[in-house]
Amino acid sequence: MSSSGKRPLLIVISAPSGGGKSTLCQRLLAERPDISYSISCTTRAPRGNEINGKDYHFMTEVKFDRRVTNGEFLEHAVVHDHKYGTLKKPVADALGAGKSVVMVIDVAGAGQIREHVNRAPGEDLLKKAFVDIFVEPPSMDVLRERLTGRATDDEETMQRRLENAEDEMAHRDEYRYRIINDDLDTAFTRLKEIIEAEESKPN
Repeated sequence: MSSSGKRPLLIVISAPSGGGKSTLCQRLLAERPDISYSISCTTRAPRGNEINGKDYHFMTEVKFDRRVTNGEFLEHAVVHDHKYGTLKKPVADALGAGKSVVMVIDVAGAGQIREHVNRAPGEDLLKKAFVDIFVEPPSMDVLRERLTGRATDDEETMQRRLENAEDEMAHRDEYRYRIINDDLDTAFTRLKEIIEAEESKPN
């Protein structure tokens, strides 16, 4: 338990592009400053106003691969032709200090963490803290509208995102919780309810 009496959680959130995971996560962190955000590593270039060390840890393929070889990642995967991964140490350090961590990752990365959790002994820090949540759009048509509204991708890229979204949606039943993001406020309320219920469980 943390000093606040709440059970520290490793909150893993996945959703297809346009599912709303980033917006929900931003609202959660704004309302719950006691929860820290797990910053992923990636080999892709920064987009827009993204800042190294805040949005992502941007690194070369050589550096990324070296860390994979050294076993430093909790999970890692290739998404849209770029490598992404979560370093073990920051997550373990936060949980060890009684602080919850939220992690926004794809279904492949979530699956790797789930495998670790399933194999781990009962007292494993990650096993005790792990909570996985899948955020899904109400339909694929709605998802297409959201991606079109972004106007940041060409047609080929958007089509690939939609195909990937269908693949990711096929894994939604692997998650303990599912949230249908039809209305953002309703989805956010549900996210908070899940976290508060999990925090109150005995460690």
